[in-house]
Amino acid sequence: MFLTSLFRKATHLKRCYSDCAKPGAHKVAVIGAAGGIGQPLSLLLKLNPSIVELRLHDLKDVPGVVADLSHIETATKVVAGGSDLGATLKDVDMIVLAAGLPRKPGMKREDLFKTNAQIVYDVTKSMTKAAPDAYLIIITNPLNSMIPLACEVLKEANKLNARKVFGCSTLDSVRAATFVGEAICKDPKTVDVPIIGGHSGNTIIPLISRSNPPACLEGDDLQKMIKKIQEAGTEVVKAKAGKGSCTLAMAYAASRLIFSILRAADGEKEIVESAYVKSDVMPEVKYLASPLLLGKCGIEKNFGLGKVDECEKKMFCEAMEILKKDIEMGEKFAKAKICESQKNSKK
Repeated sequence: MFLTSLFRKATHLKRCYSDCAKPGAHKVAVIGAAGGIGQPLSLLLKLNPSIVELRLHDLKDVPGVVADLSHIETATKVVAGGSDLGATLKDVDMIVLAAGLPRKPGMKREDLFKTNAQIVYDVTKSMTKAAPDAYLIIITNPLNSMIPLACEVLKEANKLNARKVFGCSTLDSVRAATFVGEAICKDPKTVDVPIIGGHSGNTIIPLISRSNPPACLEGDDLQKMIKKIQEAGTEVVKAKAGKGSCTLAMAYAASRLIFSILRAADGEKEIVESAYVKSDVMPEVKYLASPLLLGKCGIEKNFGLGKVDECEKKMFCEAMEILKKDIEMGEKFAKAKICESQKNSKK
């Protein structure tokens, strides 16, 4: 009975992924594929029939991950990218950047920046030559700074297509649907809570006033829910006691965003996801998380802030100042590295 039940669950999972993605011929590269997010994410991508080739890259342990995933009975070919980053990225349709130092207890997101910024810079620079037309999905934190950094590098090389650059703040949408769904006794899969702002602490602004179905949360209950969504990442870091950050839920959220982008690229209509992207919604900040309509060439429409209540408006105004500093930090790093590279090329 147990084996029969297990077989049925596995068959159902395969059918779910077959139903959610139209057959395509997409080649996807995962950078940081042997890490805490990279491995479960690569597993989920292996199950998607619209991905014909999955290229995995990391500093170590990639051959083992490739061998392991290659035993799964789907048509997706899994290959090791090798030490040459440019060769890994060559002519892929999508680059998923999951590499970098994870957050540890007590660590500020600014501390992450020092290590992870160089990784994002190197990958984006390689992308400008090897796959300039690819989608770029960045998971690496601090996301508020990493997307501006990547866009500056692409812009300097005259390869920036902002419609195809996504910061995976989608995890905030996943968490909001889960927590609000639990609070109102609804299946989280049927709950939608728009997210605006950024992807850290108080910059994460869940628009609970526009929850669908409605969430009648007020006063302390509302404030507790907002804080729970904003501090969910810290909760996981503390719970893992220094042994990791949010990896499994992030892998799921990233796969959701990736699958939605690929479905839209294959022609499916009316697909909406929230992500942190280059934006002209607010003149004060050049990058913002908001709900997006996806199309064949990436972002088709940015829905922006939409209607917000007074509480949400206040939160957004406070978040703007944090976002400005985060964005500036990413842009400054990129410009300094570009300037350094130009000086070295003249020597």
